[in-house]
Amino acid sequence: MELTQLLKRIVDNNDFHARFLNTLSLQENIGARKISASEQPETTSFMVLKHAAEEHRHAFYLKKQIHKIAAEACPTYAPQYLLAPHRSKYYLNKLDLETSRYLKYTLGLSGAGLKYGCYLFVTYAIEVRADILYPVYQQVLNESKSKVSVKNIIIEEQGHLEEMIAQLNLFSPQWEIHAQSITTIEQRLYDSWIQDLANAL
Repeated sequence: MELTQLLKRIVDNNDFHARFLNTLSLQENIGARKISASEQPETTSFMVLKHAAEEHRHAFYLKKQIHKIAAEACPTYAPQYLLAPHRSKYYLNKLDLETSRYLKYTLGLSGAGLKYGCYLFVTYAIEVRADILYPVYQQVLNESKSKVSVKNIIIEEQGHLEEMIAQLNLFSPQWEIHAQSITTIEQRLYDSWIQDLANAL
């Protein structure tokens, strides 16, 4: 199903919409926890701390948006409060795992270098996706005259993407070749997630 059509179906149904917001919140929260897990205590930078904090804030912000639809909806991330719960939970985990394998065998990375490289490339792929998904979602929200808004998230995710590109330029002169491989992996996982969302409606 085409993204705009899918999002219209979700936004037009309060139950689906609340669970979709909760699903996005879950994914932002998973992302924030993964960033924190990749930190090296002696070398954690301002950028990494900022990014983790903003992803946690996005998770909280999306949770708050649910109250504009139904005050008591989706109190936790339990499966019944999500859309496509299995795929939504493991989408980022699978991307992380497959990216780690790719960097290990293609670039020969290990240890802290592998963790940092994985953070950069996974975050890049996710921010590229966010730069597509959130603006389409906001357009659907505008057309539906919804009280929900993700405009602030769009601005910050665009900033994250710029930061990742700057860091990847420092990480490897050939980063774009590797990023293409990682975004191909992400596209496959994203397509499966979108199909599962459509099946859940």
